[in-house]
Amino acid sequence: MRVHLKTLGCRLNEAELESWAREFRARGFRLADDEEETDLLVVNTCAVTEEAVRKSRRLLRRAQRGNPAAKLVVSGCYASLEPEAAAALGVDLVVPNDRKSELVEIAVRELALPLMPLSAAEPGAYGLLARNRQRAFVKVQDGCRYRCTYCIVTLARGAERSRPIDEVVEEVNRLHAGGIHEVVLAGVHLGGYGSDWGASLYQLVKAVLERTAIPRLRLGSLEPWDLPKDFWRLFENPRLMPHLHLPMQSGADSVLRRMSRRCRSGEFLALMEKARAAVPGLNVTTDIIVGFPGESEQEWRQTLEFVEAAAFGDVHIFPFSPRAGTKAATLADAVPREVQRRRCEALHRLAERLRHRARQRLVGRQVEVLVEGSPEEREGALLLSGYSPDYQRIRFPGSPTLVNRLVQVRVERLAEGRLTGKLAAAG
Repeated sequence: MRVHLKTLGCRLNEAELESWAREFRARGFRLADDEEETDLLVVNTCAVTEEAVRKSRRLLRRAQRGNPAAKLVVSGCYASLEPEAAAALGVDLVVPNDRKSELVEIAVRELALPLMPLSAAEPGAYGLLARNRQRAFVKVQDGCRYRCTYCIVTLARGAERSRPIDEVVEEVNRLHAGGIHEVVLAGVHLGGYGSDWGASLYQLVKAVLERTAIPRLRLGSLEPWDLPKDFWRLFENPRLMPHLHLPMQSGADSVLRRMSRRCRSGEFLALMEKARAAVPGLNVTTDIIVGFPGESEQEWRQTLEFVEAAAFGDVHIFPFSPRAGTKAATLADAVPREVQRRRCEALHRLAERLRHRARQRLVGRQVEVLVEGSPEEREGALLLSGYSPDYQRIRFPGSPTLVNRLVQVRVERLAEGRLTGKLAAAG
């Protein structure tokens, strides 16, 4: 039986999708690339914004129209917040977030799916490589105890719960044995890992580094106030990649208070100074919400000054849109769309300048790159690409035989925002 998996939204959704893929394969299902050629379609939805809800609904409608004979299973934040609305879209089964870990078992049981003998399953230990994916996301934590005023995810995901360290280590070892060279630890509130049973993110990362041989380990998004004690010492191990995504959402302390964020701009800048002294070459990226209710011109200037001072390697920019069910949706003094648009453009210009500066630092250096799938042809040459340790994409000519290998690349040029180089000579 063929199954096609789709997801919208965050890295945690991606990690869950990969977990389902492994479990479906273990039960004898075949992974299908095309949703119109599948018997079972599983969709992991998102609800972080109203636009994400609309995308989730469109995806479900399109799936129903494109392959009405297939069984349709839906999970994720949209399905958890609005299960009846999701079910009304022709869905055969809704699995809420708090039962995601049982999704495959529930689908097999509730939909009476026929199981193939294990010998009929697709060969190979893991499905990512077959899909030209060399990086695996491992879900280590779910839920969040904080209540940022703009965020609906805390309602959709529920209370914090963390996987046992031994279980995470086992999964990373299994992925590595299956040919994966890079793993990303992901969670809704990753910095809160272990708070439900007395462990910490530091202990988890230390265990993965000590008890696995995975060549590259990355961390998903981390709240800047949540970095555990002795966190920077973990980077003494070169297998922990020097890139962190620390979402600030604003650079104005007054806006951060209205958002119920727990970090202030000065604290963050002090943190960055300490981090860069401890981890040379660290690339820090962030999220910024533009036009939060009541955001004045002065507060906006403070955000621009903060982003400049923090010297982020990249900025993910989100114009504020009210999300039903959140406190922020009830706040007065909405920022006009035209003002939001103007501020987004200004921040995009600043982010591009900072991004250029971060990439320029790699020119002339030799860096390790994990070669990703789907090489591209350009002017008669085959270009491979992959990410440096600090998460900068680099393109270089080479053979497809290098896909999913770690290679040394000398970065030669930055042009039109793209880093290019060539394979370094062996030895």
